[in-house]
Amino acid sequence: MDKNLIIKDLENLCKKHNLTHSDELFDSITTLLRSSTEHPDSADHKLISTSLSELRKAFNLFYRYKDIRKIALFGSARTKSDNPEYRLAEQFSGLATSSGFMVITGAGPGIMEAGNKGARVNMSFGVNIFLPFEQSANDYIKNDSKLVSFKYFFNRKLIFIKESDATVLFPGGFGTHDEGFEVLTLIQTGRCAPRPVVLICEEGNDYWDVWEDFVQRSLKEQGYISKYDLGLYKKFHNNSDAMAYINNFYSVYHSIRYFKDHSIIRLNKKLSPQQLNDVNKAFGYLAETGKIEQKHSRFLPEDNSQYPQKYRLIFHFNKIHYGRLIKMIHFLNTFS
Repeated sequence: MDKNLIIKDLENLCKKHNLTHSDELFDSITTLLRSSTEHPDSADHKLISTSLSELRKAFNLFYRYKDIRKIALFGSARTKSDNPEYRLAEQFSGLATSSGFMVITGAGPGIMEAGNKGARVNMSFGVNIFLPFEQSANDYIKNDSKLVSFKYFFNRKLIFIKESDATVLFPGGFGTHDEGFEVLTLIQTGRCAPRPVVLICEEGNDYWDVWEDFVQRSLKEQGYISKYDLGLYKKFHNNSDAMAYINNFYSVYHSIRYFKDHSIIRLNKKLSPQQLNDVNKAFGYLAETGKIEQKHSRFLPEDNSQYPQKYRLIFHFNKIHYGRLIKMIHFLNTFS
C-alpha cells in the first residue's frame, strides 16, 4: 500500500468535508501505518483497532450531551435491592438528575442498577464492560440508546473520567476502590481537572471511616501523600448534603485549562477587586512568579473560543500542589 496515496486521499477527504484537526488526523494515521510495519503481531493490531472503534462510539454518544454536567457513580455490583445502600444510591441519582446533572454508571447490577433506576427519564448513561460473569446491562439501561459497551477496561475508565464532572462512590469492592483511587491519583497529579469526589454511605455504616483510617495511618502519616491530599475527597451520610457539595463546587469555579506556563481558571462570576486581593493573600503562593490575575477572555486569545463570556483567573501554577488548588477552588466558591 502506497503511503503517499493514503496521505493524498486524506488531504482530499479533509478538504471535501471541511474537517478540522487535520494535523491530529494525519498523526493518528501515521502512527497506525508505522505500527503496521513495525509490529507484525496481529493481536496488537486487533487491540488497536478495537480500542479505536470503542472510543469512536463512546465519543459520538457523549458528544450529543457535552454541555450537560455529569456524575460518575460507582459501587458494588453485588448490593441487593433491599440493601439500604441500594436505596441511598437510587435516591441520590434521582436528586442528581433533578439538579440538572446526568448520571453515568457501569450499567451492571447492584449500585449501578440503583443509579440508572433512580435517574430521571433520559438522564443516565450505562458504560458496560464485557465480562464472563456478573456483568450484563441492568434492566433500567439495557434498551437505552445511551448504553455503550467495552471490551477493554482502560477505554471504559477513560470515558468515566473524560465525560464526568464529579465522582460519587458508594460502598463496593476492588472495582470501586480502583475507580476511586484512580480519580484521586489523576487529580493529585493534574492529569484530570479538579472535581468533587464524594464518598457516601448510610448513617451508622463505618465503611468510609475505615477506608479513611487506612488513608490517614498508612498513607499520610507515613509520608506517602500530603495533608492537602486529604482535601481531594469528602464523606457524607446524606444525599442532600452530598449534592449541595457538588453543586457548590461549580458555583463560582467553572473549569480549568492549562496552556504552556499558564493555568487558566474560568469563573461563573467576575471577582471584585477585594475578592481578587483576598485570593492572592490566601493562595498567591501557588503562583511561581507574579500574581493571580483576573482577565476577560477577549484578552486571552489562547482561551477565548470556549465560554467567551466568562472571566478568567490566570497564573503560573507550579503544577505540583493540586490538593492546595482544590482548596483554592473551595475558597473561590465562598464568593457565590
